[in-house]
Amino acid sequence: MTELTLHTKKVSRSFGSVAALKDVSLDVEPGERVALLGHNGAGKTTLFRIALGFLPADSGTLEVLGNRPGSREARKAISYLPENVAFPKVLTGKEIVSYYAKLKKAPVGDVRTALERVELAEAADRRCGTYSKGMRQRLGLAQALVGNPRLLLLDEPTSGLDPLSRQRFYDIVSEISNKGSAVLLSSHGLSELEARTDRIAILRHGKLVANAPLSELQKSANLPIRIRVRSTPDNVDHVHRHFGGQRLNGAMVEFKCAPPAKMENLAAIADLGNAIKDVELSPPSLDEIYRHFSAQEKPGRDS
Repeated sequence: MTELTLHTKKVSRSFGSVAALKDVSLDVEPGERVALLGHNGAGKTTLFRIALGFLPADSGTLEVLGNRPGSREARKAISYLPENVAFPKVLTGKEIVSYYAKLKKAPVGDVRTALERVELAEAADRRCGTYSKGMRQRLGLAQALVGNPRLLLLDEPTSGLDPLSRQRFYDIVSEISNKGSAVLLSSHGLSELEARTDRIAILRHGKLVANAPLSELQKSANLPIRIRVRSTPDNVDHVHRHFGGQRLNGAMVEFKCAPPAKMENLAAIADLGNAIKDVELSPPSLDEIYRHFSAQEKPGRDS
C-alpha cells in the first residue's frame, strides 16, 4: 500500500468561538495535485498552518509521510509558498534561494536549477528590492522547489503572475507531480485549475463539503449542461423557437438542459439537418461547481 504524503483525519481547530476547521479529513497521495478551494475564512490557510506545524490541531490527526507536523522529518519533506512572499530587499535572488537551500541541506546545484526553472537565472544577482511582484512570486516558488520536497503547499501561488508565467508555473507543478511529489494548492483562479489538478476539495465554513475529481463533482452536482447551436441566419428563428434559450450573434442559440436530457436534445438537433452548422456542449465549469458546493446552507441547518 502506498504511503500517503498527507493524511488528515477529522482535524478541527477553533479560535475562540470561531470554528476554523470542523472534522476535516483529506488525504493527498504521492504525485497527486489537489486544489483546495473555499471563500476567505473557509479554513484553507489554517489547514496549511497545521500541516506546517505552525498551529496545533484541537483534535484529529494530521501526518506528513507518517510524521508529526513540525517534526524534523516533516519539515524536511514539506515546502511552502505563501500568498504574499516577502524577502529582504538588500539580498539578491541567488542569496535568498541559497539561504533556503542551506536550511534544507539541499545540494548547491539546486539553487541554480530552481532559479532557471522559474526563469530568474538572469536576475539572480539583482537585489530583491528591484524585483516586480511577479518576480518575487517566482522567487518564492524557486525557494519552495529546492531540496526536492515530497509535499508542496501553495497558497494563491499565481498571484501577481502574468498569463505566460501562470502557464509556466503549472508546467512546473506538473513536472513536480510527475516525479512523485504531492501538491496541495489554494487558488481563487478557478478557470486555470480545471485541467491542471487531479482532484478538487472545497471547504465551506471549515467543513469539507466536496472532495473528488472534477468529473465526479459535475455528475453529483447535476447542474445543467450548456448547449450552443450555430444555425444559418434564415433558420435561427426556428431553432430558437424549438429549443428556447437565448440568441447570440445573429445565427447562434444557446440553451441549457438537465444531464439526462442531453441525448434527447442532441437527437432533436440532428433532426434539423442542414439547418444546423455546428454544436458545442459545455459541462458545468469549475466556477459553477464551486458556487454550487460553497453556497450558503438554508436557515435552520448546521452551517
